[in-house]
Parts: sequence; C-alpha cells; structure tokens
Amino acid sequence: MISLRVVIVEDEPVSARNLAYLLQKLNGQIEIVASVGSVAEAAVWFAEPENKHDLVFMDIRLADGISFDIFKQVHITKPVIFVTAYNDYAIQAFKNNGIDYILKPFDDTEVQQALDKFSRLTGLAGEGYVSNLEGLIDQLSIGSKQFKKSFLVHFRNKLIPVETAKIAWFYTANELVYANTTDGRQYVVDFTMEQLENQLDDNQFFRANRQFIINRKEITEVEFYFNARLLVKMKPETSERVIISKARTPEFKNWMNR
Repeated sequence: MISLRVVIVEDEPVSARNLAYLLQKLNGQIEIVASVGSVAEAAVWFAEPENKHDLVFMDIRLADGISFDIFKQVHITKPVIFVTAYNDYAIQAFKNNGIDYILKPFDDTEVQQALDKFSRLTGLAGEGYVSNLEGLIDQLSIGSKQFKKSFLVHFRNKLIPVETAKIAWFYTANELVYANTTDGRQYVVDFTMEQLENQLDDNQFFRANRQFIINRKEITEVEFYFNARLLVKMKPETSERVIISKARTPEFKNWMNR
C-alpha cells in the first residue's frame, strides 16, 4: 500500500498532535514523516533532498515568524494546505489561488475536505502548481509586509532618526524630498516620492498628488474645492495647498473611510 507522506509545520505541540491524529483517523494511508515547529526548523528540513513528502500542513503564524518566510529560503514543490486560527485577509487569497486552508480548532469535515482537494490537485503538482503557490505567497506577503518605522534624515551636519508616525507629510520641491514632522520641523530624506510610496503603510499615508504624501492622523478637515476637487487641511499647516484631483477623489474618500 502506498502511503501519503505528510509534513506538519506547527509550533503548538498539542495542535500538531491533534492534527496528526485526525489525519491518520481520516486516512489510514497517511504517514506523518515530520513535524517541525518553526520557520528555521522547517527551512532546514525542506532543504534536505532526502526528506521526501507529498503534502504539507503549515500553520501561518509560527513562534519565530510568518511561515511565508520559509518559501523565501527554500523551494517547496509539493502542495501546501495552510492552517490558521485567524479568519482574516488571507482567506480570500487562498480561495483565489486554488489552495485550501483549515481553521483552528480542527474540524473533521474541514480536514477531510482539504484532503479531498489535495487529491484533485495531485494532477496539477509540478511547475504549474509551483507557479500558483508562488503567486499565493507573493499575494499574502503584501498583507505581512514590513513598513518603515523610522527614517534617517539630514540635520545640520548629522543624521538623526525620525519615527515615521511623527511625520505629518512628505513634500517634494526643487528635486528634493522633505519630511515635515508633527512638531513643525522639516528634514531632507534620501528617497524619491515613488520610493516612499513603497515603504509607507498605505493605511496610514496617501499620495495626495505629485508633491504631497500625507499622514491620515494629521488631517484636520477636507473641503470641497473648485472643479470637483478636494482641499485637505493638515496640522501643522502646509506651505502650499494639498489638492486632491477630481480623478483621485473617489480613491481618497475610500482611503479615509477604511
């Protein structure tokens, strides 16, 4: 009888044992070939070519980080069914990419459905599946992206750190980019506005126009302006008007309503 070789990546020993028991109860052909409990341990296990497996059950949140980090270190070619206690942003991504997930605490029906889905996927395992998995990891990594918490800025003949949360807005003029803080100070930063957009949390900062990136917390009011545009008032006050164009007004309103 050919066994189904399963790896469990789970940092909670009780959850790992419960899942192993449930899997073997549902399918007598399942063999638990390994149970690892961290990103570091998993990366080492999957890197060894002699460690053969057919399917992975992988918790998203591990003691030493997010399990997506494993994929940055090793190339996993077999199907992965993710496990999470959080019914959050990730769930829709799993569905969109055709990879299943199960929620803690484990449910017999959910685990069986995940195994059934694996059976349907086995014919797709290969380069097509790997590409699909890599697309999933890229999509989910957006949700766990690490944004800059501080900037090293020029001040006289020094470089000093300024917390991102204390920056009211970024402003560009004469090919320089400035960070203006909540206490009214202004510093030069060594980034373009486009680079800043990729490093700032877009739940907190918004690219208002070509000149301004603004911090949500420092908006005092928004006024209707000429030609269906919006005028954003900030604290401290900006030296130039912060205008949201008619085309970007819907996006700005959606951002403010998050």
